[in-house]
Amino acid sequence: MIRHCLSFSTLLLTGALVSSGTLHAADAKPTKETSSFSLLRAPAPETARAQALDWLKSVGKSDDATLKSFEKLWASQRPLLDKVSGTFALGDPAAAQLLREARDPEAAAPTNVPNLIKDTKLPLFFRANLGLAYGKALSSRKVFDEALEALKSIKGEDVVDPASYFFHRAVAEHALMMRNEADDSIDRLLLDVVDSPVRYRMVGVLMHYDMADWQEKDLGWISRKMGVIKDRLDLSRGGPKTQAMQREVLVKLDEKIKELENKANGSSSANGGSCPSGGSPGLPSGNRPSGPAGDSALPSAPPGKGEIDMKKVKEYAEVWGKLPERERAKAMTQLTRGMPAKYRDAIEAYFKQMEKSGGK
Repeated sequence: MIRHCLSFSTLLLTGALVSSGTLHAADAKPTKETSSFSLLRAPAPETARAQALDWLKSVGKSDDATLKSFEKLWASQRPLLDKVSGTFALGDPAAAQLLREARDPEAAAPTNVPNLIKDTKLPLFFRANLGLAYGKALSSRKVFDEALEALKSIKGEDVVDPASYFFHRAVAEHALMMRNEADDSIDRLLLDVVDSPVRYRMVGVLMHYDMADWQEKDLGWISRKMGVIKDRLDLSRGGPKTQAMQREVLVKLDEKIKELENKANGSSSANGGSCPSGGSPGLPSGNRPSGPAGDSALPSAPPGKGEIDMKKVKEYAEVWGKLPERERAKAMTQLTRGMPAKYRDAIEAYFKQMEKSGGK
């Protein structure tokens, strides 16, 4: 399956978004949200601006100073969601404080979703986009429980940036070891959102193939669970839920240690404790590298069975700008052979982006 997924994904998206590396399969698959059949896209900037201005005036903020700040905000090059959430901060002090605390790495992590996001009596434009900005900010701080709760209280169809909605929801579900839910969010990101950024789509593919390699209660599960525990302790959440996770990990770790000891004892009886065929542990005979590849060498082909080899993806990315056109086409064919269309398209889009940027 996928190898080196998390280390490569950090090259694609810096920060804390995908650096958690904590995943696990859910026990039962929830009901999947209704597909929008590729009809989701961000609204035109002028449409979002008009909605934001209407909201600002509806809360009584139409004085000259506020409108001047609004015009300055919307004349900037900030992302659309930042302009909308910035408008909320201009018109509602509670919203401004909420976003300020969510973005502050030194602030205490929240323990529940604020009423400003959950109150269905508030305007949908305000509530949905405030919830997205809030959830995105918490996700960047690894406060995944509340980030996901905030995102689940709204819908991707109601926000100005549906790509960010499904991406950050998938990141939170991925980090909380909710495999089926994360796969559903990735599906919607790849299939429903027509203008999702290449970096979101590529990281979505990486998360999907990483999750395809999960196994229930194996050493990888133990490692990921320990990562979840560490994140909770970093947020000063050492209560009963974290303690229950710690006990579960200790039980499974003890089982694995005993299992490995039993295997080691069996191996020792068979060959006196030496490695098979007198070889060194870790590298099978005949598979040692003979030397580094040249700068423009085409990496060897991946398996071609619908599985992504992230080591090969990373190798392609490093030499892409130096490859001749024919070798690029060959590499693309080899890398995406047998893959579902939604993942193949995302990888092809990523390498096309690499080509435009000169392989950087």
